Amino acid sequence: MNPVTIGQFICDDNSPPVLIAGPCVIENANETCKLAEAIQSLPIVEKYQFVFKASYLKDNRSSGESYRGPGLHEGLDVMRKIKDELGCPVLSDVHGIEEVIPASEVLDVVQIPAFLSRQTRLVEAAAKHAKAINVKKGQFLAPEDVKLIVVKIENAGGHNIILTERGTVFGYHDLVVDFRSFPKLKANGYPVIFDVTHSLQKPGGLGDRSGGEPEHAGLLARAAAAVPCDGLFIETHFEPSSALSDSSTMVPFSVLDKILEDVHRIHSLSREIAHEKPAIS
Repeated sequence: MNPVTIGQFICDDNSPPVLIAGPCVIENANETCKLAEAIQSLPIVEKYQFVFKASYLKDNRSSGESYRGPGLHEGLDVMRKIKDELGCPVLSDVHGIEEVIPASEVLDVVQIPAFLSRQTRLVEAAAKHAKAINVKKGQFLAPEDVKLIVVKIENAGGHNIILTERGTVFGYHDLVVDFRSFPKLKANGYPVIFDVTHSLQKPGGLGDRSGGEPEHAGLLARAAAAVPCDGLFIETHFEPSSALSDSSTMVPFSVLDKILEDVHRIHSLSREIAHEKPAIS
C-alpha cells in the first residue's frame, strides 16, 4: 500500500488504524468543538489516528426544507478552530469546484461525496489543490469501477488518496455491504476506510429524509475490522435523535468508545494474521 499523509499522520500497512469521526453537519460552533474534544479525549482514540469530520454544507438532503449547515466560510472557520485548538487533522466534503481551493486551504482531507464520485472536474480540482483526498465510493458503483476515479486523481497530480466503502444500493431504500469490496478497493494501492454509519442508511426511507439502523453499527464495524480495513468513518452525536441531519443513522457518542475498543482488538489480530507467512505444505 502506498503511504498516505493525513496531517501529521502517515497511513500505511503498519500504522494504527484511521478514525474519521464527528457529526454529520456543523450545527453550531460550540457544540461541534465540544464533540471534537470529547472524541479526542476518549482513551481508546489514542490507539487510532484521529481525523475530525464535520460537513459545512450538506447538499444532498432528501428535502429542500432540511438543514444544510452554516455554509462554506463559516463552516471552515469552525474547522480551522478545531484544527488549531486540538491539533488533529480535519475533513469535510466539497460539492462544487468553486469550493475546492478555499476548502483545501483549511482542510487536511477534502472529501468527494459518494453521489459526486464520478464528477471528473470536481475530482481533478481536488487532486490539484487538496492535501489529501477521501473518495466515497458511490453507492451505485462496483468496487472495480473506482480504479477509473483513482486514475483521474493520479493523472491530475494527486497521490494522497483514501478510498471509503459506504455500501451499495440494494433495491429501494436499502444498502448492503459486500465485504469482497475491501480487497478490490485495496488493489488500487491506497488505504481503504469503512463508513459504518452511511452503510446502515436507508436512503429516503422516511419519506422526506433518510432512515437507518445504527443499532447494527458495532456489528458491521467489527466485520470490517476482520477483513481488515485501514480505518473507520463514524458519524456520531451527543443526542442523535435531536440532530439536524442524519438523526436516524448517527452513533450515540455514549457507545462510541465500546465500538472502537472492539474494533481495535479485532483489527490488531486480523493484521497479525495477514502478516503471517503461509504454512509450508
